Amino acid sequence: MNIYVLVKRTFDTEEKIVVAGGKIQEDGAEFIINPYDEYAIEEAIQKRDALGGKVTVVTIGGEDAEKQLRTALAMGADEAVLINTEDDLDELDQYSAAYILAEYLKDKEVDLILAGNVAIDGGSGQVGPRLADLLGINYVTTITSLEIDGTTVKIVRDIEGDSEVLETSLPLLVTAQQGLNEPRYPSLPGIMKAKKKPLEELELDDLDIDEDDVEVKVETVEIYLPPQKAAGRVLSGDLTAQVKELVSLLHNEAKVVLSLIHI
Repeated sequence: MNIYVLVKRTFDTEEKIVVAGGKIQEDGAEFIINPYDEYAIEEAIQKRDALGGKVTVVTIGGEDAEKQLRTALAMGADEAVLINTEDDLDELDQYSAAYILAEYLKDKEVDLILAGNVAIDGGSGQVGPRLADLLGINYVTTITSLEIDGTTVKIVRDIEGDSEVLETSLPLLVTAQQGLNEPRYPSLPGIMKAKKKPLEELELDDLDIDEDDVEVKVETVEIYLPPQKAAGRVLSGDLTAQVKELVSLLHNEAKVVLSLIHI
């Protein structure tokens, strides 16, 4: 089985992010594999181990993304591909990313493609479905279970607090949701093996892609941090006094409209 995993290098949201001049400052920032992509990598490895085949992880970006690909290889992926756009494109959007990936995959024998449900830095969840549409294959998003029997696939997907059970067929693209599995940590032997695993680097010219073909369709108007949360307050006094103070705070500071119902 030929399995491909789409991986994105994203900011570590556990670290401080600095926004200046309408852009996120990369100097000193920490980068990780998009957390939802880790579920996709883990599921790909499990399916390869159960059914045989090869797992190839693919990303678009600059040479800095090699670190995240090596991490995926250390987790257990077999090969990695970096489509380097550093010298050709200033930015990517969902359209251009899907187009580039489709041009790379169109001549490959693809059985299964996995991606994260969303990227934590953008949150659009569009690249996977757009790619499947360009390749003309089935796709299912936000999956929490994946069973493959021959070319028949049974899937459970998350639908806002409930679940939906589907049956489809390979070739297939799925996007992974939290709950699909528990991603493994790279082991020391895995890290050592990853250094020797193949990592291919391609550029747009290698895929016969012209820069005009991947001109972004989405304009970023503004980037800003959410407003800083004020410190919490501890109410003092007996219960009656606390309730009165809480009502006053809600009405005067939070501007909440209160209605009293007498029963």
